Amino acid sequence: MKCAHPLLALLVLAPGSSHGQRPERGRDLGIPFEGTTGPLNAITDVAGVEVGHRTLVAGSGKLVVGKGPVRTGVTAVFPRGRDSNDPVFAGWFTMNGNGEMTGTTWVEESGFLWGP
Repeated sequence: MKCAHPLLALLVLAPGSSHGQRPERGRDLGIPFEGTTGPLNAITDVAGVEVGHRTLVAGSGKLVVGKGPVRTGVTAVFPRGRDSNDPVFAGWFTMNGNGEMTGTTWVEESGFLWGP
């Protein structure tokens, strides 16, 4: 499974997981996290956090560059809600050494992230 968004890949493809199986969670492995999980055990359980996503599937047949077919998607995490312009502390890492992520230089230099 290829994931277009590095954070989503980190959250969805935990080590040892496979399609159709529930991935092992940190608490399941005995990692002593403080606090208790929310009702959904998800990032959206955190007050103020909103997540948006869009999947685009269009066309069929042989690929014609610039025309389709298209199979893509994006996920945006709004750490302080969609209407907030306040920055949040940020950091990043590459999980598998492939690809690049736009904006990482700014995150490295400032330590902040504005926007989703």
